[in-house]
Amino acid sequence: MSDPRTRTLVIIPTYNERENLPRVVPLALDAAREIDVLVVDDASPDGTGKVADELARRRSPRVHVLHRRGKSGLGPAYLAGFRWALERGYARVCEMDADLSHPTEKLPELIRISREVDFVIGSRYVNGRVTVVNWPIGRLLISYFGSVYARTITGLPISDATGGFNLFNRRVLAALDLDRIQSTGYTFQIELKFRAWRQGFTFEEVPIVFTERDQGESKMSKRIVAEAVWKVWKLRVDQLLGRL
Repeated sequence: MSDPRTRTLVIIPTYNERENLPRVVPLALDAAREIDVLVVDDASPDGTGKVADELARRRSPRVHVLHRRGKSGLGPAYLAGFRWALERGYARVCEMDADLSHPTEKLPELIRISREVDFVIGSRYVNGRVTVVNWPIGRLLISYFGSVYARTITGLPISDATGGFNLFNRRVLAALDLDRIQSTGYTFQIELKFRAWRQGFTFEEVPIVFTERDQGESKMSKRIVAEAVWKVWKLRVDQLLGRL
């Protein structure tokens, strides 16, 4: 196996993604030879974890699996993956959904740009353009105005604050106090970018086309939306009080 210090780890959190995982993992691996994949499965009752183990057996040593005891949210799954990557010395870490909504063909571009900035965002909302395919209008409005809301409250100068297709250089994750990141749902993406930006790390947004899943069910819920509403204000208060 190549030295992880020269490689990029793509973290794919899963919960009931049995149909999608065998499709997305090969696409991620084929995007660039320097990519490895870590599947973080939250004890999916549909057997996703077993599918991940089989992929790891067939594609070893480039596919790894981290089994967690139960479903505790997107944020904790990614944090477990970040710690796994840092312990093994990976140079870059990329967040990516399992449902094929994120374009794996953009991974080489994200990696290339990460050599010039600290973190890269695959953005659905660059320069006023909305590049989302097959989303219901209600879901699109929640996402778009969620980013506007986050920017307005926190001052975060990122167009797609809620997006989940992001690549971080190791130095960013190593500098953040991961134990202090408490968001569990999609607010995790806002908090992660906000903390990195507040520490002075540089970033660039790269336009992507986001395509709604064609298999499985979305994990969006009213609880996740509610968390986003109050958590953004908490980040702002913590910022003002110097607690970040």
